[in-house]
Amino acid sequence: MRTLVAIHLIAGTAIVAGCNSAPTGQSTAVAPAAGAPAETPTVAMNTTINKSDEEWRKTLTPEQYRILRQKGTERAFTGKYWNTKDEGLYRCAGCGEVLFESDTKYDSGCGWPSFYAPASKTVIAETEDNSHFMQRIEVLCAKCGGHLGHVFEDGPQPTGLRYCINSASLNFEPKKAEEK
Repeated sequence: MRTLVAIHLIAGTAIVAGCNSAPTGQSTAVAPAAGAPAETPTVAMNTTINKSDEEWRKTLTPEQYRILRQKGTERAFTGKYWNTKDEGLYRCAGCGEVLFESDTKYDSGCGWPSFYAPASKTVIAETEDNSHFMQRIEVLCAKCGGHLGHVFEDGPQPTGLRYCINSASLNFEPKKAEEK
């Protein structure tokens, strides 16, 4: 029994740590703003959607609920959008807010959808995350407070950032033929 518990702990840590792995071997932690208190958001969040736990459970799939509301993580290379190359918009699965555009999506090799910038600076919030023995910056939907993933400083230019986002926290809206 102890062996099974140890195996589950190691496997769980490996899955979570995968999001923290930089494909280029660079440091992945994003330092909080100079002088920022340790437990305060580094980017302000002003949620406008306040639902009860019961309401969230009714509107989200079990996997979406686990990730968006309980800060879960899907396994690398298993999410619906990790390898999507289509043009369009990525919306929050919780509230429909446009979070990312396909022209900022790139293949980081980490197994989750990766973007170098959000659709706008106001649609996401960031907060320090010291869970699982790691220092990371958590990314949240600013409108509904849903957990999206994490951001790291090992992305491409022009931002140098990698927004590592769970597919289950997103809904993809393909660009219409007349818009292409």
